Amino acid sequence: MLISITLPLLTSVLILLYLESNIVYGGGLTLNDLPIINDSTLKVELIYEGNFSVQPGQSSPVSTMTFLGSDILILSKNDGAIYRIRNGTILDEPLRDVNVANKRERGLLGIAASKTTEANAEYIFVYYTESKKMDGTDVCPKTYFCEPGTQPIGNVVYRYELSIKDNDTKLGTPKLLLTLPANPGPSHAGGVLKIGPDNNLYTTIGDLGGSVNKSSSTKAQNFRNGTEPDGRGGILRITQEGQVVGHGIIGNTYPLNLYYAYGIRNSFGIDFDPLTGNLWDTENGPDYGDEINLVEPGFNSGWQKVQGIWKPKYDPERGGDLIAGEELLNSDRKELVDFNGKGIYSAPEFTWNQTVGPTAIKFLDSDKLGKQYENDLFVGDNNFGNIYHFDLSKDRRELSLGNVLKDKIANNHTELQDIIFGQWFDGITDLDVGPDGFLYILSRKGENVYIYRIVPKDFV
Repeated sequence: MLISITLPLLTSVLILLYLESNIVYGGGLTLNDLPIINDSTLKVELIYEGNFSVQPGQSSPVSTMTFLGSDILILSKNDGAIYRIRNGTILDEPLRDVNVANKRERGLLGIAASKTTEANAEYIFVYYTESKKMDGTDVCPKTYFCEPGTQPIGNVVYRYELSIKDNDTKLGTPKLLLTLPANPGPSHAGGVLKIGPDNNLYTTIGDLGGSVNKSSSTKAQNFRNGTEPDGRGGILRITQEGQVVGHGIIGNTYPLNLYYAYGIRNSFGIDFDPLTGNLWDTENGPDYGDEINLVEPGFNSGWQKVQGIWKPKYDPERGGDLIAGEELLNSDRKELVDFNGKGIYSAPEFTWNQTVGPTAIKFLDSDKLGKQYENDLFVGDNNFGNIYHFDLSKDRRELSLGNVLKDKIANNHTELQDIIFGQWFDGITDLDVGPDGFLYILSRKGENVYIYRIVPKDFV
């Protein structure tokens, strides 16, 4: 059942939604407190509600989460703390606290657990923007510029050995696995971490605003005469020991041999199809061209020559923002860098012409919400608080799209109605499947942070 509510109808439908019990929520019901699922057989439960501070120049107070048994580890983006939530209560002492640069999209950004049993983990991997001193010492008055002398060490990936004894969980001495650029600006830092079906570690990193400087305009961003790739603008793959996997996909020199995919402006979401093992991602455009991609080895996403299916166009009337220019056909993409034919461009499997800020992407490898959703794809967005639901084609290489979306393009928000699964979740930063098989949502509004769970309506 698709529920579409406009403000003039709010008064009449608010009581109806409450009576239909689409949500279990503590406190009074208001429009902003009322996420809904557009399936009358399902409901939303509030698992956790808390407050995390946000200072001027910072973005979301939280980034991602992961499960440790039935507990949830949540990342406080701006103060570098890994907190543990147990039975809806956050524990006082963080599991770890690291020094982070935290302006805009920098901070404590990604976490993954390498599991040895369902209830335990051997390693915890963490991605963050490492500060030279304490939290927040980077001074960044502009999106693409930070003051000299305040720049961080870099975007880093550390591995911690996890030990659990008598319910006391500790992270051992960190091992540095990867150091990536963090300059020139504080945006497009990526940071998602995932363990792949090959047991290797995958991470996203954006272009970091690299096109503003010649030295950071690299070939991995499709500048044909650019500098050599330095680790930015892609999805990178390493072993759990921090080593290169094989000889590299698009090259054998470091760090080119780390790239699984390139040409990525920024990404807050990657996940692996549980049936095929294929990698999928979300990618953020400027003011247009958000994407969902099937990411095969050597995938070139096209940035900065193409976003969505359009060429970026400079718009002086909007302060220099990039907007959608001409539509680029396959024959027009000769400007893209292919690393001697080893990199392959493919158009998005889905793109939003009007940006929604897609974040997490998750395959629901469970039948707990019904067989009709098992192994389907879910995507959350930051701008509207929507959860989008996609079936896949028979060969699982495309999204199964009908009606106005058959062209794989959402030209406006009206065209999204058939794929909106949930609404009014505020700014969604992460999706995950818990050990109970249900879908969990991490979201925030200002300094308020929420974790929701979607369950069958008759679940107690």
